[in-house]
Amino acid sequence: MIELEGVPELIDPVMVAAFEGWNDAGDAASTAVAHLDREWKGEVFAALDAEDYYDFQVNRPTLWLDDGVRKITWPTTRLSVVRVGGDKPRDLVLVRGIEPSMRWRSFCNEILGFAHELGVEMVVVLGALLGDTPHTRPVPVSGVTSDPDLARTMDLEETRYEGPTGIVGILQEACTHAGVPAVSLWAAVPHYVSQPPNPKATLALLNRLEDLIGLRIPLGELPEDARAWQVGVDQLAAEDSEVAEYVQTLEEARDTAELPEASGEAIAREFERYLRRRDIGPGQTPGGHATESGDASYLRDTSGGRARPPKPVRPETGSGTPSAGGPDGQPPADREDDGGADDGRDGDGPEDSSEDSPEN
Repeated sequence: MIELEGVPELIDPVMVAAFEGWNDAGDAASTAVAHLDREWKGEVFAALDAEDYYDFQVNRPTLWLDDGVRKITWPTTRLSVVRVGGDKPRDLVLVRGIEPSMRWRSFCNEILGFAHELGVEMVVVLGALLGDTPHTRPVPVSGVTSDPDLARTMDLEETRYEGPTGIVGILQEACTHAGVPAVSLWAAVPHYVSQPPNPKATLALLNRLEDLIGLRIPLGELPEDARAWQVGVDQLAAEDSEVAEYVQTLEEARDTAELPEASGEAIAREFERYLRRRDIGPGQTPGGHATESGDASYLRDTSGGRARPPKPVRPETGSGTPSAGGPDGQPPADREDDGGADDGRDGDGPEDSSEDSPEN
Protein backbone atom coordinates (compact mmCIF):
# COMPACT_ATOMS: atom_id res chain seq x y z
CA MET A 1 0.00 0.00 0.00
CA ILE A 2 1.26 3.45 -0.92
CA GLU A 3 -0.07 6.16 1.39
CA LEU A 4 -0.28 9.40 -0.56
CA GLU A 5 -1.89 11.52 2.16
CA GLY A 6 -3.42 11.07 5.58
CA VAL A 7 -6.81 9.38 5.48
CA PRO A 8 -9.44 12.09 6.10
CA GLU A 9 -12.31 11.89 8.56
CA LEU A 10 -15.43 11.47 6.45
CA ILE A 11 -19.14 12.24 6.78
CA ASP A 12 -21.58 9.39 5.94
CA PRO A 13 -19.29 8.13 3.18
CA VAL A 14 -20.38 6.04 0.18
CA MET A 15 -17.71 4.31 -1.91
CA VAL A 16 -18.21 4.47 -5.70
CA ALA A 17 -15.90 2.25 -7.78
CA ALA A 18 -15.29 1.45 -11.44
CA PHE A 19 -12.58 -0.50 -13.23
CA GLU A 20 -11.36 -0.35 -16.80
CA GLY A 21 -11.39 -3.62 -18.70
CA TRP A 22 -13.89 -6.43 -19.13
CA ASN A 23 -16.61 -4.77 -17.05
CA ASP A 24 -16.37 -1.38 -18.76
CA ALA A 25 -17.94 -1.43 -22.24
CA GLY A 26 -17.38 1.86 -24.01
CA ASP A 27 -15.41 3.02 -20.95
CA ALA A 28 -18.81 4.15 -19.65
CA ALA A 29 -18.30 3.14 -16.00
CA SER A 30 -14.72 4.35 -15.52
CA THR A 31 -15.60 7.62 -17.26
CA ALA A 32 -18.52 8.10 -14.83
CA VAL A 33 -16.18 7.91 -11.82
CA ALA A 34 -13.67 10.15 -13.61
CA HIS A 35 -16.51 12.66 -14.13
CA LEU A 36 -17.34 12.66 -10.40
CA ASP A 37 -13.68 13.12 -9.55
CA ARG A 38 -13.31 15.98 -11.99
CA GLU A 39 -16.56 17.82 -11.17
CA TRP A 40 -16.08 17.56 -7.41
CA LYS A 41 -12.30 18.03 -7.50
CA GLY A 42 -11.36 14.77 -5.83
CA GLU A 43 -8.24 14.55 -3.67
CA VAL A 44 -6.23 11.35 -4.10
CA PHE A 45 -5.19 9.96 -0.73
CA ALA A 46 -4.02 6.42 -1.53
CA ALA A 47 -3.11 4.03 -4.32
CA LEU A 48 -2.64 0.27 -4.44
CA ASP A 49 0.85 -1.00 -5.17
CA ALA A 50 0.89 -1.80 -8.89
CA GLU A 51 3.50 -4.55 -8.40
CA ASP A 52 1.00 -6.60 -6.42
CA TYR A 53 -1.85 -6.76 -8.91
CA TYR A 54 -0.86 -5.91 -12.48
CA ASP A 55 0.93 -7.66 -15.32
CA PHE A 56 2.87 -4.84 -16.96
CA GLN A 57 2.95 -6.69 -20.28
CA VAL A 58 -0.85 -6.49 -20.31
CA ASN A 59 -1.24 -3.02 -18.78
CA ARG A 60 1.94 -1.20 -19.68
CA PRO A 61 3.33 1.82 -17.78
CA THR A 62 3.59 5.08 -19.70
CA LEU A 63 6.44 7.58 -19.96
CA TRP A 64 5.86 11.33 -19.94
CA LEU A 65 7.84 14.54 -19.64
CA ASP A 66 7.52 17.00 -16.76
CA ASP A 67 9.56 20.13 -17.55
CA GLY A 68 11.96 17.98 -19.53
CA VAL A 69 12.24 15.31 -16.82
CA ARG A 70 11.06 11.83 -17.85
CA LYS A 71 8.57 10.25 -15.46
CA ILE A 72 6.63 6.99 -15.36
CA THR A 73 2.96 6.45 -14.61
CA TRP A 74 2.23 2.91 -13.46
CA PRO A 75 -1.16 1.25 -13.98
CA THR A 76 -2.91 1.01 -10.63
CA THR A 77 -6.07 1.74 -8.67
CA ARG A 78 -6.35 5.08 -6.85
CA LEU A 79 -8.68 6.22 -4.12
CA SER A 80 -9.83 9.82 -3.81
CA VAL A 81 -12.34 11.64 -1.65
CA VAL A 82 -14.85 14.35 -2.49
CA ARG A 83 -17.11 16.29 -0.17
CA VAL A 84 -20.55 17.15 -1.51
CA GLY A 85 -21.76 20.37 0.09
CA GLY A 86 -25.26 21.51 1.04
CA ASP A 87 -27.46 21.40 4.10
CA LYS A 88 -26.39 17.81 4.73
CA PRO A 89 -22.82 17.39 3.43
CA ARG A 90 -21.53 13.91 2.82
CA ASP A 91 -18.40 12.36 1.37
CA LEU A 92 -17.83 10.01 -1.52
CA VAL A 93 -14.81 7.75 -1.72
CA LEU A 94 -14.01 7.24 -5.40
CA VAL A 95 -12.15 4.11 -6.46
CA ARG A 96 -10.87 4.27 -10.02
CA GLY A 97 -8.47 1.88 -11.65
CA ILE A 98 -7.93 -1.08 -13.93
CA GLU A 99 -9.23 -4.60 -13.41
CA PRO A 100 -6.28 -6.38 -11.75
CA SER A 101 -4.38 -9.11 -13.57
CA MET A 102 -3.89 -11.28 -10.45
CA ARG A 103 -4.57 -11.68 -6.70
CA TRP A 104 -8.19 -10.60 -6.89
CA ARG A 105 -8.99 -11.69 -3.33
CA SER A 106 -6.12 -9.66 -1.90
CA PHE A 107 -7.14 -6.74 -4.11
CA CYS A 108 -10.71 -6.79 -2.79
CA ASN A 109 -9.51 -7.19 0.80
CA GLU A 110 -7.34 -4.10 0.40
CA ILE A 111 -10.28 -2.07 -0.97
CA LEU A 112 -12.44 -3.35 1.90
CA GLY A 113 -9.73 -2.40 4.39
CA PHE A 114 -10.11 1.20 3.27
CA ALA A 115 -13.89 0.91 3.39
CA HIS A 116 -13.79 -0.27 7.02
CA GLU A 117 -11.18 2.29 8.06
CA LEU A 118 -13.15 5.15 6.49
CA GLY A 119 -16.51 4.04 7.86
CA VAL A 120 -18.04 3.50 4.41
CA GLU A 121 -21.79 2.90 4.68
CA MET A 122 -22.32 1.40 1.23
CA VAL A 123 -20.27 0.39 -1.81
CA VAL A 124 -21.61 1.09 -5.30
CA VAL A 125 -19.72 -0.52 -8.19
CA LEU A 126 -20.39 0.74 -11.72
CA GLY A 127 -20.16 -1.46 -14.80
CA ALA A 128 -21.10 -1.49 -18.47
CA LEU A 129 -21.79 -4.42 -20.78
CA LEU A 130 -22.58 -5.04 -24.44
CA GLY A 131 -26.23 -5.62 -25.26
CA ASP A 132 -28.80 -5.85 -28.05
CA THR A 133 -30.00 -2.34 -27.37
CA PRO A 134 -30.44 0.41 -29.98
CA HIS A 135 -28.42 3.60 -29.56
CA THR A 136 -31.57 5.64 -30.30
CA ARG A 137 -33.35 4.56 -27.13
CA PRO A 138 -32.71 5.36 -23.44
CA VAL A 139 -29.82 3.39 -22.00
CA PRO A 140 -31.05 0.46 -19.86
CA VAL A 141 -29.48 0.52 -16.39
CA SER A 142 -29.79 -2.39 -13.94
CA GLY A 143 -29.26 -2.17 -10.19
CA VAL A 144 -28.35 -5.50 -8.59
CA THR A 145 -27.28 -6.74 -5.18
CA SER A 146 -26.61 -10.04 -3.42
CA ASP A 147 -28.39 -8.79 -0.27
CA PRO A 148 -32.12 -9.64 -0.30
CA ASP A 149 -32.90 -6.98 2.35
CA LEU A 150 -31.08 -4.31 0.35
CA ALA A 151 -32.90 -5.44 -2.79
CA ARG A 152 -36.27 -4.88 -1.08
CA THR A 153 -35.47 -1.55 0.58
CA MET A 154 -33.73 0.03 -2.44
CA ASP A 155 -35.84 -1.42 -5.27
CA LEU A 156 -32.98 -3.47 -6.72
CA GLU A 157 -32.75 -6.84 -8.42
CA GLU A 158 -31.41 -9.70 -6.33
CA THR A 159 -28.80 -11.33 -8.54
CA ARG A 160 -29.23 -15.00 -9.49
CA TYR A 161 -26.38 -15.10 -11.96
CA GLU A 162 -24.13 -18.15 -12.33
CA GLY A 163 -21.11 -18.11 -14.63
CA PRO A 164 -17.84 -16.27 -15.35
CA THR A 165 -17.44 -12.91 -13.65
CA GLY A 166 -15.14 -9.89 -13.49
CA ILE A 167 -13.73 -7.82 -10.67
CA VAL A 168 -17.10 -6.06 -10.26
CA GLY A 169 -18.78 -9.33 -9.28
CA ILE A 170 -15.90 -10.41 -7.05
CA LEU A 171 -15.80 -7.08 -5.20
CA GLN A 172 -19.56 -7.09 -4.68
CA GLU A 173 -19.45 -10.60 -3.22
CA ALA A 174 -16.48 -9.68 -1.01
CA CYS A 175 -18.47 -6.75 0.35
CA THR A 176 -21.47 -8.96 1.03
CA HIS A 177 -19.38 -11.51 2.93
CA ALA A 178 -17.74 -8.70 4.91
CA GLY A 179 -21.12 -7.27 5.90
CA VAL A 180 -20.77 -4.11 3.81
CA PRO A 181 -23.93 -3.21 1.82
CA ALA A 182 -23.01 -3.35 -1.89
CA VAL A 183 -24.82 -2.54 -5.13
CA SER A 184 -23.78 -2.85 -8.76
CA LEU A 185 -25.18 -0.53 -11.43
CA TRP A 186 -24.88 -1.76 -15.02
CA ALA A 187 -25.44 0.17 -18.24
CA ALA A 188 -26.12 -1.70 -21.49
CA VAL A 189 -24.04 -0.41 -24.43
CA PRO A 190 -25.05 -1.20 -28.04
CA HIS A 191 -22.69 -3.93 -29.20
CA TYR A 192 -22.52 -2.50 -32.73
CA VAL A 193 -21.03 0.77 -31.43
CA SER A 194 -19.02 -0.46 -28.47
CA GLN A 195 -15.87 1.62 -28.88
CA PRO A 196 -15.26 4.36 -26.33
CA PRO A 197 -16.31 6.92 -25.49
CA ASN A 198 -20.02 6.46 -24.83
CA PRO A 199 -21.20 9.60 -22.99
CA LYS A 200 -24.84 8.52 -23.25
CA ALA A 201 -24.16 5.38 -21.19
CA THR A 202 -21.99 7.35 -18.76
CA LEU A 203 -24.82 9.84 -18.27
CA ALA A 204 -27.33 7.05 -17.66
CA LEU A 205 -25.10 5.54 -14.95
CA LEU A 206 -24.76 8.92 -13.23
CA ASN A 207 -28.53 9.46 -13.37
CA ARG A 208 -29.13 6.12 -11.69
CA LEU A 209 -26.37 6.73 -9.13
CA GLU A 210 -27.97 10.08 -8.31
CA ASP A 211 -31.28 8.34 -7.62
CA LEU A 212 -29.61 5.64 -5.54
CA ILE A 213 -27.60 7.84 -3.17
CA GLY A 214 -29.88 10.90 -3.21
CA LEU A 215 -27.26 13.44 -4.28
CA ARG A 216 -27.42 15.98 -7.08
CA ILE A 217 -24.59 15.23 -9.50
CA PRO A 218 -23.34 18.12 -11.65
CA LEU A 219 -23.46 16.91 -15.25
CA GLY A 220 -21.25 19.51 -16.92
CA GLU A 221 -21.10 18.94 -20.68
CA LEU A 222 -22.27 15.33 -20.52
CA PRO A 223 -25.85 15.96 -21.80
CA GLU A 224 -24.46 17.85 -24.81
CA ASP A 225 -21.83 15.18 -25.42
CA ALA A 226 -24.51 12.48 -25.27
CA ARG A 227 -26.69 14.27 -27.80
CA ALA A 228 -23.73 14.85 -30.13
CA TRP A 229 -22.71 11.19 -29.79
CA GLN A 230 -26.20 9.97 -30.74
CA VAL A 231 -26.44 12.33 -33.73
CA GLY A 232 -23.02 11.16 -34.88
CA VAL A 233 -23.96 7.49 -34.63
CA ASP A 234 -27.25 8.22 -36.44
CA GLN A 235 -25.30 9.71 -39.33
CA LEU A 236 -22.78 6.88 -39.46
CA ALA A 237 -25.46 4.19 -39.26
CA ALA A 238 -27.43 5.85 -42.07
CA GLU A 239 -24.41 5.37 -44.34
CA ASP A 240 -24.63 1.57 -43.99
CA SER A 241 -27.98 0.08 -44.98
CA GLU A 242 -27.27 -3.19 -43.17
CA VAL A 243 -26.53 -1.41 -39.88
CA ALA A 244 -29.53 0.90 -40.33
CA GLU A 245 -31.83 -2.06 -40.89
CA TYR A 246 -30.43 -3.83 -37.85
CA VAL A 247 -30.94 -0.74 -35.65
CA GLN A 248 -34.54 -0.53 -36.86
CA THR A 249 -35.07 -4.19 -35.88
CA LEU A 250 -33.73 -3.49 -32.39
CA GLU A 251 -35.96 -0.41 -32.09
CA GLU A 252 -39.06 -2.39 -33.06
CA ALA A 253 -38.22 -5.12 -30.55
CA ARG A 254 -37.76 -2.56 -27.77
CA ASP A 255 -40.88 -0.61 -28.68
CA THR A 256 -42.98 -3.78 -28.81
CA ALA A 257 -41.76 -4.84 -25.37
CA GLU A 258 -42.38 -1.43 -23.87
CA LEU A 259 -45.60 -0.60 -22.06
CA PRO A 260 -47.96 1.72 -23.95
CA GLU A 261 -47.26 4.51 -21.50
CA ALA A 262 -44.78 5.31 -18.78
CA SER A 263 -45.34 3.57 -15.48
CA GLY A 264 -46.34 5.55 -12.40
CA GLU A 265 -43.03 4.57 -10.81
CA ALA A 266 -41.02 6.01 -13.72
CA ILE A 267 -43.00 9.25 -13.68
CA ALA A 268 -42.54 9.59 -9.90
CA ARG A 269 -38.81 8.96 -10.23
CA GLU A 270 -38.39 11.69 -12.85
CA PHE A 271 -40.49 14.12 -10.81
CA GLU A 272 -38.41 13.49 -7.68
CA ARG A 273 -35.24 14.08 -9.67
CA TYR A 274 -36.63 17.34 -11.03
CA LEU A 275 -37.54 18.54 -7.52
CA ARG A 276 -34.15 17.56 -6.14
CA ARG A 277 -32.29 19.49 -8.82
CA ARG A 278 -34.60 22.53 -8.52
CA ASP A 279 -34.35 22.74 -4.73
CA ILE A 280 -30.54 22.81 -4.62
CA GLY A 281 -29.70 26.50 -4.82
CA PRO A 282 -26.45 28.39 -5.29
CA GLY A 283 -25.61 28.16 -1.59
CA GLN A 284 -25.70 24.38 -1.82
CA THR A 285 -23.33 23.77 -4.67
CA PRO A 286 -20.94 20.89 -4.03
CA GLY A 287 -17.56 21.67 -2.57
CA GLY A 288 -14.32 19.75 -2.98
CA HIS A 289 -10.57 19.63 -2.71
CA ALA A 290 -7.61 20.22 -4.97
CA THR A 291 -7.07 17.26 -7.28
CA GLU A 292 -4.13 15.19 -8.43
CA SER A 293 -6.26 12.84 -10.44
CA GLY A 294 -5.88 12.36 -14.15
CA ASP A 295 -8.61 13.35 -16.58
CA ALA A 296 -10.32 10.80 -18.79
CA SER A 297 -11.70 13.26 -21.31
CA TYR A 298 -13.90 12.18 -24.18
CA LEU A 299 -12.53 12.05 -27.67
CA ARG A 300 -13.48 15.39 -29.15
CA ASP A 301 -13.67 16.90 -32.58
CA THR A 302 -11.40 19.92 -32.29
CA SER A 303 -13.54 21.92 -34.69
CA GLY A 304 -16.80 21.47 -32.79
CA GLY A 305 -15.63 20.49 -29.32
CA ARG A 306 -18.08 17.56 -29.19
CA ALA A 307 -17.65 13.88 -28.46
CA ARG A 308 -16.70 11.98 -31.60
CA PRO A 309 -18.50 8.63 -31.96
CA PRO A 310 -16.68 5.71 -33.56
CA LYS A 311 -18.08 4.11 -36.69
CA PRO A 312 -20.72 1.44 -35.98
CA VAL A 313 -19.75 -2.12 -36.80
CA ARG A 314 -21.97 -4.58 -38.53
CA PRO A 315 -24.15 -6.66 -36.21
CA GLU A 316 -21.89 -9.16 -34.45
CA THR A 317 -21.25 -10.00 -30.83
CA GLY A 318 -18.53 -8.11 -28.97
CA SER A 319 -15.40 -9.91 -27.90
CA GLY A 320 -13.72 -8.63 -24.77
CA THR A 321 -16.67 -7.29 -22.82
CA PRO A 322 -19.58 -9.12 -21.16
CA SER A 323 -22.76 -9.02 -23.20
CA ALA A 324 -26.06 -7.95 -21.71
CA GLY A 325 -27.42 -10.64 -19.52
CA GLY A 326 -24.26 -12.53 -20.31
CA PRO A 327 -20.95 -13.78 -18.97
CA ASP A 328 -20.63 -11.23 -16.24
CA GLY A 329 -23.62 -12.17 -14.26
CA GLN A 330 -26.37 -9.64 -14.00
CA PRO A 331 -30.04 -9.79 -14.88
CA PRO A 332 -31.25 -7.93 -17.95
CA ALA A 333 -31.36 -4.16 -17.48
CA ASP A 334 -34.58 -3.13 -15.81
CA ARG A 335 -34.50 0.67 -15.96
CA GLU A 336 -33.66 3.15 -18.60
CA ASP A 337 -32.00 6.53 -18.48
CA ASP A 338 -31.71 8.74 -21.51
CA GLY A 339 -28.29 10.11 -22.23
CA GLY A 340 -29.57 12.68 -24.64
CA ALA A 341 -32.13 15.35 -24.01
CA ASP A 342 -31.94 18.68 -22.20
CA ASP A 343 -30.86 17.86 -18.68
CA GLY A 344 -29.78 14.46 -19.91
CA ARG A 345 -32.75 13.12 -18.00
CA ASP A 346 -35.58 12.31 -20.39
CA GLY A 347 -35.86 9.57 -22.94
CA ASP A 348 -38.00 7.98 -25.53
CA GLY A 349 -37.69 4.29 -25.34
CA PRO A 350 -38.09 0.90 -23.80
CA GLU A 351 -36.04 -1.81 -22.33
CA ASP A 352 -33.10 -4.01 -23.20
CA SER A 353 -33.64 -7.40 -24.77
CA SER A 354 -30.52 -9.47 -24.48
CA GLU A 355 -29.18 -12.91 -24.86
CA ASP A 356 -27.39 -13.68 -21.66
CA SER A 357 -27.22 -11.65 -18.41
CA PRO A 358 -24.74 -9.02 -16.79
CA GLU A 359 -22.98 -9.23 -13.43
CA ASN A 360 -23.29 -9.53 -9.67
